[in-house]
Amino acid sequence: MTCSNCARHVQTALCAVPKVTSARVDLEKGRATVEVGEGGPTSTMLVEAVQKAGYEAAPAEDDEDSSGPWQRGLLVGVVLTPLLFLLPWLVRAPPHSHWLGWLEFALALPVQLVTGRPFYQGAYRQLLHGRLDMDVLVSLGSSAAFLLSVYGLLRPGSLEHGYFDEAAAILTLVSVGHWLEARVSLRASRTLRTLLALAPPKARRRLPDGREEEVPVEELQKGDLVVLAPGDRVPVDGVLAEGKGILDESMLTGESQPVEKSPGEPLYAGTINMSRQILMRDSAAGSETVLAHIAATVERAQQSRAAIQRLVDRVSNVFVLTVLVLAAATVFGWGWAGLGWEAALLRAASVLVVACPCAMGLATPAAILVAANVAAQRGVLLRDAQALEKCGRIRKIVFDKTGTLTEPTVGKPVYYGDAAEAERLARSLAGPSRHPLSQAVARYFAQAQPVELENWEEERGLGVRARYQDKIVRLGSLRWLEELGIALPEETAAGANGTLGLAMGKQLLATFPIVARPKPSAAGVLRGLQEQGYTVYLLSGDRAEAAFAFSREVGIPAERTFAEVRPEGKAELVQKLQSQGGGVAFVGDGINDAPALAQADLGIAVLQATDIARESADVILLRKDIEAIPEILSLSAKTLRTIRENLFWAFFYNAAAIPLAIFGVLAPAVCAAAMGMSDLFVVGNALRLYRR
Repeated sequence: MTCSNCARHVQTALCAVPKVTSARVDLEKGRATVEVGEGGPTSTMLVEAVQKAGYEAAPAEDDEDSSGPWQRGLLVGVVLTPLLFLLPWLVRAPPHSHWLGWLEFALALPVQLVTGRPFYQGAYRQLLHGRLDMDVLVSLGSSAAFLLSVYGLLRPGSLEHGYFDEAAAILTLVSVGHWLEARVSLRASRTLRTLLALAPPKARRRLPDGREEEVPVEELQKGDLVVLAPGDRVPVDGVLAEGKGILDESMLTGESQPVEKSPGEPLYAGTINMSRQILMRDSAAGSETVLAHIAATVERAQQSRAAIQRLVDRVSNVFVLTVLVLAAATVFGWGWAGLGWEAALLRAASVLVVACPCAMGLATPAAILVAANVAAQRGVLLRDAQALEKCGRIRKIVFDKTGTLTEPTVGKPVYYGDAAEAERLARSLAGPSRHPLSQAVARYFAQAQPVELENWEEERGLGVRARYQDKIVRLGSLRWLEELGIALPEETAAGANGTLGLAMGKQLLATFPIVARPKPSAAGVLRGLQEQGYTVYLLSGDRAEAAFAFSREVGIPAERTFAEVRPEGKAELVQKLQSQGGGVAFVGDGINDAPALAQADLGIAVLQATDIARESADVILLRKDIEAIPEILSLSAKTLRTIRENLFWAFFYNAAAIPLAIFGVLAPAVCAAAMGMSDLFVVGNALRLYRR
C-alpha cells in the first residue's frame, strides 16, 4: 500500500468478505486488524480477498517488524535523494564527468529498488487486475527518468546530462507526501480509537463468598457481580444491583450532566462512576455492549462509500488512461517537433507524476471519515455515508409528536390506600424499566425510598409486575389491570386513556394521570429549523383539538399539522409528502414509527428508540433531546460542501498542472512535490470539519 486510497481499497475488500464484522487498515504499519463473527472466514480467505483486490497479504507474526518496507524505503529515499542533488557541488567534478554519472547511478539505484518497490509492485498488481491507478503513473514517470539516464551512461555524449536526481526525487517526494498524509489522517480516526479504548480491560468480580478478584473483562459472564469504586469506568453493560450512583455518560450520549442511577437501572460500558462504591450485575459484554454497537456503527459509516465516491472511482480509472494517452502524445509530439527525445521524455514523466489522481480518491473518504467522528462526538450515529448525502437533500421534516417532541410527566396522583406505600412501590416498579411512561413515574417519585421486589418483569406495551411480600404488584395501563380482574372506580375507568394504575393483588392502590408536555428545547429547535428554510410538519395520533393546541405551542402552523393519524398511516403520509417533491425526513422513536422511518428519504431515531426503529433509521440520536437534529443537518451540509471543494480543487489542480507539465514549465521533481501537496490539501480541508 502506498497511500490512504490503497488502504481504503484493502479495507473495502476485507469488509466485503462474509461474516467480517469490521476491518481496520493501518497504512503506516502495513497491518490490517479484522474482526469476524462466529463461523467467519479463515486467515487464508482474508489473504485471498486482499490478493483479489491487487495487494499482497500474510498473517501477521507477533515479532514481525511493524515499520513495514514502505517506511524503510522512505528512509532510503530521504537520505540518498538530497545527496544526488548536492553531489556535483560536494565532489567538485567537472561537467559531464563520466565517473560522476556512475556515482549518481550507484546512489539512485537503491532508491529505485527500495523506495520505488511498493510503487512498482502496486503498479504490477493493478495492471494484472485490469486497473490503472496512481502507482502506474508514478512508476512510469520515475522509470522514464531513470532509464533515460542509464541510456546516457551507456552511450556517453548522447544526453546533455543525467536525470538520476529527478528519478529519485519523484519516488521520494511522493512517499514523503503519503507519509505526511498518513500522519495527518491519524487525527481523523482518533475518535474511534478513543471510543474503542474506553472500556477498561479488567474488572473486579465479587465472588459468592464475598471476596473480590480482578479478572480480564473477557472472563466476565452474564449475571456476574462487578464492584465499581469511585472513578472506575464501567467494564460491561449491566444493571445497578446495589447502592445509588452518579454516572458520567457524556462519552456515550453527549450529555454533559451526570446521571443519577438507582438499583435496577442500566449501566453502560465506558461510562464513569463518579460517586460512591456501587455493585452492578453484568448483562452484556464484548460486542453486545452499547459502546461496541456505537463503535461498530461509527466504523461502518467510515468504511461506507457515498454515491459520489463511486462516480469518482469510475472517473479516476478513465482519467488514468487519458493521462497515459497524453503522456504518449507528449513524447511523440515534442520528439517529432524537434525538441529532442530527451526533453520530450522528461515532459511526459512530468505529466505522469503531476496527474496522479490520488487527491481525487481521497476527496470523499477523508471528509466522510472526519464527519462520522464529529457526529459521534456530538452524540449522533450515522448509519453510513449515504446518510450524509440524504441529509443534504432534505427540505421537509416530519416530527412524530409523542416521545419525540414531548416528554411525559405525572399529573396529580389519586390514592386508594396508603399513599406512602404506593409511592415506594411505584418508584421500585418503574425504576428498572426504560419505557418513557415508567421513567416519568420514576422521576416523579424519585425521593421515595425503593422497596425490595422479586421476579420483576416487563410486559411490552402493558406494564411491569413483580412480587412484593408474597403478593403480585403491577404498574401499567388501566385497561391491562381491568383485564386482569382488578376493579376500577367508575370515574377512573371513564378517563382510562393516558392514566397508569398501581395495583397489589386485586386491589387498586393508586392512579397516575400522564400529561404530555413539550420538551424544553422543542419550540426553539423547530423555530430554528424553519428559519433555516426547512418545512416542518407535526404528526400526532391525538384528537384534532389537542394536536392543534400542541402545534400552536411549539410554533408549527395548523396547515402542517396532521392529527388522529393511525400508526399504519404514518408511512402513507410521508409518501404523500414525497410525491409533492423535495426530500422528506421523519423523526420518530416508537416501534410503530419503523415503517415511516424506512419510507422517508432520511429516517432519524431519537434516544431510547426501540431496536426496530433504530434499525430502520439512517441517523440515531443518542441525546435525550432533539437539539442534535439542526447540528447534524448543518454538519452534513458542511461535509458535502467540503467534498465538493475537495473534488473541485483536485480536478482543478490536474487540469491546470497537466498543460504546464506538457509545455515543460514543471520539472518532474516539482510535479512530485506538487502531487504530495495536493493530497495534503484534501486531507487538511477535511480536517477543518472538526472546527466548523
